[in-house]
Order: sequence, then C-alpha cells, then structure tokens
Amino acid sequence: MNEFENITIDAALKRVRKYLKLLQEELAHRSSLDRAYISMLERNIKQLTITTIFLLAGASEMKPSEFVKLLEDEFEGYIIKRTTE
Repeated sequence: MNEFENITIDAALKRVRKYLKLLQEELAHRSSLDRAYISMLERNIKQLTITTIFLLAGASEMKPSEFVKLLEDEFEGYIIKRTTE
C-alpha cells in the first residue's frame, strides 16, 4: 500500500477547475482569491486553509464537503501519515 506524508489539493483542484471549464482567472474571480494563489495551490507551493476550501467550493458550485470528498477519492487506499522532524 502506498503512503503519503501530506495530502495536497493540487491534483483535485486542477481537475475540478478543468471539469468546470474555468481558467485560473475565472476561479480566482469567483472565489475572491488571487490567480497567482490558485496557481500556487495547483502546483503544491501553497497549502489551503479551511476558509479557502469554503471559497473554492462556493466558486465551484459545490458544498465544502463535496470538495473535500474529491480529496478522499484522490487518496483512497493510501496510508496517510505525518512525520515530525
């Protein structure tokens, strides 16, 4: 079984945005977030907050729980662990 140390939003966010046929600029406008921030999320440079989940979910016309479900589906079958240094 594969392991992940951190769950990231990058692949799920990009998939949702492309499914909705939105450019980063459009998603940014709908969510009141900066386009550069959307880009950094999709490239796994930045990590999102719960507030950002709510904003992105609303901009994607879904509930926050549906947005998080995409992450659950993305990492189904993986062991998620956190290492400390």
